[in-house]
Amino acid sequence: MAGEDVTHQSPGALTGEQAERMLAGMNEVIRAGEEMRKLRAEMIGVFAGLGWTQERIAQLTDMSQPAVSKQVMKHKAAGPLPPMALALDQHDAPWLEGRLWGLAEEISEHFYATARCTHYVNAIARGRKRFTSRNVDELRRLLEEDLRLHQAEMPGTYREAYDEISRGLDVPSGDTTAASASARRALAYLVQRDGLRSSTR
Repeated sequence: MAGEDVTHQSPGALTGEQAERMLAGMNEVIRAGEEMRKLRAEMIGVFAGLGWTQERIAQLTDMSQPAVSKQVMKHKAAGPLPPMALALDQHDAPWLEGRLWGLAEEISEHFYATARCTHYVNAIARGRKRFTSRNVDELRRLLEEDLRLHQAEMPGTYREAYDEISRGLDVPSGDTTAASASARRALAYLVQRDGLRSSTR
């Protein structure tokens, strides 16, 4: 009838639900890629501020030196970042979230088949989970289950790290650096994983 919105679907065509599901998955990958590019650009500025040479940064990021130089110049034009501390004992929320992520990834790698946090760690790595308050609370809950279930096989440093992170997340301090939350998380993730590995050697 005239005026009615009638969709005639031919056999074998995608349904609206199928298309929505497919495009949502694509959008997640694209968004994650854009976020990782932004994070990499910021980390180049952080590494340059820590005294790394452009040649070394280019090697590690698998970028050309002119591309790295361009990013470094952008950061210089924006003004120097204050020195960034790399000690574990920092209490802003992004830093603590990064530590939580690092601990979860260590547990996931050691107990991949049985760790409750594995699917969450994979979702974070693919950009499907973001560090919202709700997601952080869910990751904490999963880690608590893993710490209980695998207590006999885990180094005590895992529980100590979790307790320290958890206390901090209950009452986080303000972020006192100019770096983005993503950069803080990424650095804390690396520092936490290195700390756990060195403590179990």
